[in-house]
Amino acid sequence: MAVPQAHEILHHELIGLEVEVLEDSNPRNIGIKGTVIDESLNMLVIGQGKPRRVAKKDAVFKFALNGEVVKVEGQALQSRPEDRVKKTIKRRW
Repeated sequence: MAVPQAHEILHHELIGLEVEVLEDSNPRNIGIKGTVIDESLNMLVIGQGKPRRVAKKDAVFKFALNGEVVKVEGQALQSRPEDRVKKTIKRRW
């Protein structure tokens, strides 16, 4: 099975995926794990007990997708979910 690439997760629905915050400008958010329960333009809401809101632009996330792990910079996710799923990714090679 091929390892999913970051550009594949950009077209995927994030709600329901397992996620972990690897890096963040707020040190209290690092290490938060759980399931994405909501998503907005600038935030992910991660539920594991008490829901936690994490800003996308300042964080790096690790998602579990189809049994594989994908590391994604939050800035790449920063758009409305319905627009991000439709967006095309320009490749630079």
